[in-house]
Amino acid sequence: MPGVEIKSVVIVGGGTAGWMCAAALAKVMGPRLSITVVESDEIGIVGVGEATIPAINLFNQMLRLDEDDFLRNTHGTFKLGIEFANWYERGHSYMHSFGTVGKDLAYIPFHHYWLHEHLLGRGGSLWDYSLDYQAARQNRFTRMAQIEGTPLPGITYAFHFDASLYAAYLRRYAQQQGVRRVEGMVVEVLLDPASGDVQKLRLKDGRELSGELYVDCSGFRGLLIEQALTTGYEDWTRWLPCDRALAVPSERVSPLTPYTRSTAQDAGWQWRIPLQHRTGNGHVYSSAHMSDEQAHERLLQNLDSKPLAEARPIRFTTGRRRLLWNRNVVSMGLASGFLEPLESTAIHLIQMTIHRLVLLFPDRGDNSRRRDEFNQSSAAEYEYLRDFIILHYYANNRVGEPFWDDCRHMSVPDSLTHKIELFRETGGIFVAAQDLFQLPSWLQVMWGQGIKPRAAHPFVETVSPQDRADYLKGIRDLMADAARKLPLHEEFINGHCRSSAAVTPAARAG
Repeated sequence: MPGVEIKSVVIVGGGTAGWMCAAALAKVMGPRLSITVVESDEIGIVGVGEATIPAINLFNQMLRLDEDDFLRNTHGTFKLGIEFANWYERGHSYMHSFGTVGKDLAYIPFHHYWLHEHLLGRGGSLWDYSLDYQAARQNRFTRMAQIEGTPLPGITYAFHFDASLYAAYLRRYAQQQGVRRVEGMVVEVLLDPASGDVQKLRLKDGRELSGELYVDCSGFRGLLIEQALTTGYEDWTRWLPCDRALAVPSERVSPLTPYTRSTAQDAGWQWRIPLQHRTGNGHVYSSAHMSDEQAHERLLQNLDSKPLAEARPIRFTTGRRRLLWNRNVVSMGLASGFLEPLESTAIHLIQMTIHRLVLLFPDRGDNSRRRDEFNQSSAAEYEYLRDFIILHYYANNRVGEPFWDDCRHMSVPDSLTHKIELFRETGGIFVAAQDLFQLPSWLQVMWGQGIKPRAAHPFVETVSPQDRADYLKGIRDLMADAARKLPLHEEFINGHCRSSAAVTPAARAG
């Protein structure tokens, strides 16, 4: 017997998480579901989730957003990857670019053919075989599904945008879909004495709101999931020691680069995110290795343009809630956990939590199996991402620097050790289907962080040496030629999605 449908959802907190959830539920469920978002203008949002990964395209397509309109309204730019400077050692850099690297041949992944040649001193750089990398390095971009005249995929991209403007854009969208917004601050969460479920919310002005399902998007404080239900938190500081960040916008600079930059510092790292109207910057650091004053000074020293505001401090504990769905509350965004923004996964985690909620949407009956599946899948996803981020810290060669020495000598999860050692021994990369980051991502970061295999797969030698060399050269030439033909990133934006706020410093001065 099917259960009786839930008719009402209350989302506590707006921001990126709250309005993404409201927009998606309204699009998928339509008028069958009453959706209320309660948020207060008195409470600020963290709002530093300005960089994304390609999976966001699926979310935007599900909402049927006009991509150019979305980018104009959020002052967005395109993103082809993340440059990591000084992570392996000072003066060294590499890129985690999106899309594929090369093209697999028969049963053997492409990188084995390249690795075999590399060990013989031939074959060029790994990134010679990435179109996204070649385009990013030349500040070029266009929408291109496939390299013309070839079976090779084209450009894979994500976005940089102003997170507060994205939330506002989705708020307008959601309200047009029938979502109700209530202005107010939740001061009390009332539980049902029999079931322990959340029964109603009391606002500062005395009003009360009730629903059948509650979504907690209240940020780090976890107003429902933690303060009311005492769910518990799994702390990952022993593997990811950074616990503070400073965020500051600065003036826009040219050229408008189609990639995020992450620069390793003495006790953490600094991000740089180019938007049409400004540059987003931040310094993520370990308070055990650097004072707040030192972190602030380092951030300002490394800006490449004039700051537009005071740096805003953020404190966090890396980890996740023990349960993301507890009783009749689903947590989302910062209320569910925090993985530092090194690989731009914050908005993706919101997106996947929404996706999981839609697929396992509860009814008024027994939801225990759905809840268990939701929590197990969520936990696995967080752990896959955790390991990928730990890899950047652990595999470093910054010898003699206290923070980096501590990272290099820490005991990492067995799941990560297994991946690293298998790659060293055989060049093999085996990734779970549910892991967001697949073979090309692990390959680029492990190689970029100095993890080098001892040998390639022996089956590559079934292809003759000349055929292998021709195969690799053909792909290198195709990638280089395709990248050269692309328009400049800034030219593409000006022609398709330029924001009214996108004024260069030179134009402003003129």
